[in-house]
Amino acid sequence: MAVPESPEARQTRLAEIMAVLDPLYPDRRPLLNYENPFQLLIATVLAAQCTDAAVNLVTPALFARFPGPAALAEAPPAEIETLIRSTGFFRTKARNITALSRRLLDHHGGGIPQTMEELTALPGVGRKTAGVMLSTFFAVPAIIVDTHFSRVTRRMGFTATDQPRLIERDIAAIAPKEQWTAVSHVLNRHGRFCCHARKPLCGSCGVNNKCPYIAAL
Repeated sequence: MAVPESPEARQTRLAEIMAVLDPLYPDRRPLLNYENPFQLLIATVLAAQCTDAAVNLVTPALFARFPGPAALAEAPPAEIETLIRSTGFFRTKARNITALSRRLLDHHGGGIPQTMEELTALPGVGRKTAGVMLSTFFAVPAIIVDTHFSRVTRRMGFTATDQPRLIERDIAAIAPKEQWTAVSHVLNRHGRFCCHARKPLCGSCGVNNKCPYIAAL
């Protein structure tokens, strides 16, 4: 029976993996297209259960028609639904981004709040979206758990759960806080470009000697 890996050993292994992968994925920006914090907030809400590429196809027309929270708060629901239909769950998302825009106007002067608690109080905004906003615009370290990050951290043996809040907890225990955002983006990109869901490129992965997934194949 294999000896369980200690937290200290996981911390060391994560640091070694980051040393290899960090230079390969230097971009710390979201892959969504945006020109200001409000646009990124809306785009990230739309990205739930949808690819970033699909969201990037609909947001230019959405933001051209409704450029800010005041316009979007008063937008006809049917028109929003038509513009975002291809992102899936479009009725729920339309309600959320309208209600979110109203709340920004009513409680935040039309600006974007800067705390996890205030952001997650907005309709349709979970910890992932809040983490994206905090790390991108307010220099607040955040562990951003999406499908790719969840898959890679499980395969690498850094967590055994698929619950985002618990994955956050497990990564926070082994990654220095100042590295949370970098770890999030690097492992996300590795999941997108190498550690694919169906056919991971384990043979060409630069950290396959530090990953228990390949040993189990």
